[in-house]
Amino acid sequence: MNQSSKKRLVVQKIGFTGMMLIAGFTVMIIILIVLYIILMGAGAISLEFIFSVPFDGMRAGGILPAVVGTLYLTLGTAILSVPLGLGAAIYLSEYAPDNQMTRMVRIAITNLAGIPSVVYGLFGLGLFVLFLGFGTSIVAASMTLAIMTLPVIISTAEEAIRAVPQSFRVVSISLGGTRWQTIRKIVLPEAMPGVLTGVILGLERAAGETAPIMFTGAAFFLPRLPTAITDATMALPYHLFVISTQVPGMPVQIQFGTALVLLVFVLGMNLIASIIRSRARARRQW
Repeated sequence: MNQSSKKRLVVQKIGFTGMMLIAGFTVMIIILIVLYIILMGAGAISLEFIFSVPFDGMRAGGILPAVVGTLYLTLGTAILSVPLGLGAAIYLSEYAPDNQMTRMVRIAITNLAGIPSVVYGLFGLGLFVLFLGFGTSIVAASMTLAIMTLPVIISTAEEAIRAVPQSFRVVSISLGGTRWQTIRKIVLPEAMPGVLTGVILGLERAAGETAPIMFTGAAFFLPRLPTAITDATMALPYHLFVISTQVPGMPVQIQFGTALVLLVFVLGMNLIASIIRSRARARRQW
């Protein structure tokens, strides 16, 4: 081995070592944060905390309205954003011509994914709450969150669909399948792991956002469950913000307990998605 090869090998080892250290440090920080939240909030977790309503200015009681409100908002976001996002991804990857307009649309989608969430909140306030007259409600907040999550779902789903080998489409069409039959029965099942990744990333962001729902659907204090999509609702992210900054004398244990419930909610969504992705990948043919 000459001197130049030895030098490249040393540089390569230094680079790999540096990347491993950075990755290990990042994982360690995340683990420490999660452990700290668990240690500080585990004492507040009980059936009463999960299944009762808050009282005494939210300094006592539970977080049931916030948990149910978060479930409603996440479900509403999924109902509105997943069909639209998947449909747009299918069109862009399978039907749209490769021209300047399509490229501009993709650039716009990428840019929309980077817009701060507070901007979406103000947009939802102006369009859904005031102009369309939905008021501060679950439907207004869900529509705002759906618009916010669409760019993530569209971009990741499109990449997953485009990653399916072209030979799958050629074989299906050569055997007499139509274009839509090929997409529905061949392409989408093979792309499902990547599609699910985009969906879960978008819904996780929606479940943990505070700014959009603050303007459109979240209530400061509402010790009852919503009965219609036109009602306002409490939500875990906004509730956590309120009890951490707006309520004097709030026990720290309740704050971290609420954060722990939100963390479990988001990680639970991720776990379910990981299981579905693993099963889909096991059936994948490439």
